[in-house]
Amino acid sequence: MSRIIQERHELADFLKSNDRVFVLFYASWCPFSLAFLPVYEKHAGRGGPPFARMTLDGNEDLFDEHAVDVYPTVIFFKAGKAHKRLDGKHLSGLKEKELTQLIASCGVDKD
Repeated sequence: MSRIIQERHELADFLKSNDRVFVLFYASWCPFSLAFLPVYEKHAGRGGPPFARMTLDGNEDLFDEHAVDVYPTVIFFKAGKAHKRLDGKHLSGLKEKELTQLIASCGVDKD
């Protein structure tokens, strides 16, 4: 299961305490985010680097900081910096195959 992050400082602490981490940025009102959430949770439960998620609600400035324009968006952080990302597509969101490819491209699919 992914860790739910609600505040900027929680995200900063999480990134500092984990060398590699996936973070899902999503909106609680977005149907594409809600459809993708079970897919993300399925992959979060497979081991490897930790997975976290953060909603837009109250975190708009943080979403701007990470250039999240479409929901959902997954960013892979390495040593606290955005290393790779998977941006949702307008009016279609993300698919499981895309997440699987992102995880594999980060070299963490067999952890």
